[in-house]
Amino acid sequence: MLADQVKALVFDVFGTVVDWRGSVIQEGEALSRRKGLDVDWPRFAEDWRIEGYSQAISRIRVGEQSWERVDVLHRRKLDELIIRHGIVGLSEAEIVHFNRVWHRLNPWPDSVPGLTRLRTRFTISTLSNGDFALLTDMAKHSKLPWDCILSSELFGCFKPDPRIYLSAAKLLDLAPAEVLMVAAHVGDLRAARSLGLPTALVPRPLEFGAGRPWEPPDGSEFDIVADGFEDLARQLGV
Repeated sequence: MLADQVKALVFDVFGTVVDWRGSVIQEGEALSRRKGLDVDWPRFAEDWRIEGYSQAISRIRVGEQSWERVDVLHRRKLDELIIRHGIVGLSEAEIVHFNRVWHRLNPWPDSVPGLTRLRTRFTISTLSNGDFALLTDMAKHSKLPWDCILSSELFGCFKPDPRIYLSAAKLLDLAPAEVLMVAAHVGDLRAARSLGLPTALVPRPLEFGAGRPWEPPDGSEFDIVADGFEDLARQLGV
């Protein structure tokens, strides 16, 4: 059985473990109240994530720009978005603090209890494109009970580069077949699966908000499809 084969679980973080969109909107709205701003924070959050993170990483992966830390990518896009959305009156200290909202993302309701259950039987770790310090700060902020932090920063490349999945298994002193990749994103899981890692799909239909049409992804190609981390723990016999 898979539960007997697997020794460690590694998790995608943004969207899978934490609600990045809701967290950015929440801090943005608090900033608006303090500074008297009128900003479409849902749009701002999605622009920041898609343009400042996803698109930037894609350019790095195809060699159009050199590798940089995610905090740097976020700050570069934040400076653009401040102008695009007509935000004025922020000090440099306030901009620096807001850029680090990605260090303070809040977990989905099932994340901490589910991870706590899973940790009683398996080693659990991040396997994220987030920076090492970012993931460490996020764990402290949200009380995420990781056994260790594995970040793309350790490898100088971004998922879905094969080096990340294979290096994670090597650092854990395990064979790929003993490391279960857990994610809400099909592309991440397909990359891991192609390298021999078993995979668990945990869909997050609210990642881009309740108002956006969502169709559940086809999970037939993955080893487990779970309705949250507590269901994942149940399916793994914890």
